[in-house]
Amino acid sequence: MPKMSERERLADLEARQRKVGDEIIEVRRALRGKYGAIVLDLAVETLTEREFRDLLTQAIRLGGAMSIAALTPLSVKA
Repeated sequence: MPKMSERERLADLEARQRKVGDEIIEVRRALRGKYGAIVLDLAVETLTEREFRDLLTQAIRLGGAMSIAALTPLSVKA
C-alpha cells in the first residue's frame, strides 16, 4: 500500500472524525430515547412541570448511583 500524503492523511482523519461525531450523536439519541421510554411508565402527572424538571436536574447532577441511593429509602416507606 503506498504511503499517504499529508493531505490524504488529513482528509482521512477528518472523515473519521466526522464519522465518530455522527456516531456519538446517534448513540446519544438512542440513550435519551431509552430514558424517555422510562418516563412514559412513571406517574409524572402528579408533579408540576417545575417539580419534574427540578427532580430530573438534581438526579442528573448527583449521578445515577447517588440518585438511586437517595430514593431507595423513600420507596421502602411507600
